[in-house]
Amino acid sequence: MSRPLRVTPSLVLPADELRWSAVRSSGPGGQNLNKVSSKVELRFHVARSRMLDAATKARLVALAGSRMDRTGVLRIVCQETRDQQRNLELARERLAALVRRALVRPKPRRATRPTRGAQERRLGDKKRHSEKKRRRAAGPADS
Repeated sequence: MSRPLRVTPSLVLPADELRWSAVRSSGPGGQNLNKVSSKVELRFHVARSRMLDAATKARLVALAGSRMDRTGVLRIVCQETRDQQRNLELARERLAALVRRALVRPKPRRATRPTRGAQERRLGDKKRHSEKKRRRAAGPADS
């Protein structure tokens, strides 16, 4: 089948969690196109993974977008080269990069409040703006 995929020095996805298949590519190939299956589809069932925690799985699902199907399988397709093995390596690299991105926990947002000076400037600007509009609406001064 497949071999384990090293994502980070401390995280390795076991080979039994990865499935791949080769199909005929629509890309470059010349006369070889109709004879060789060089397009690679790499599948990783995110929900069944024993190596990823729930938060990482949720971030991975969000990052995957349309590459994720309804059953929770992440599908990466590669047909860039004419060589099946190279396409498989490229697909594995893409999966590893996607998992690495999902491993990064987003920094929690800390609520902040505007300073008193900022609030006063904002209110002063609003007052000047409304005053300008009010003067326009009054029309030209009677002279």
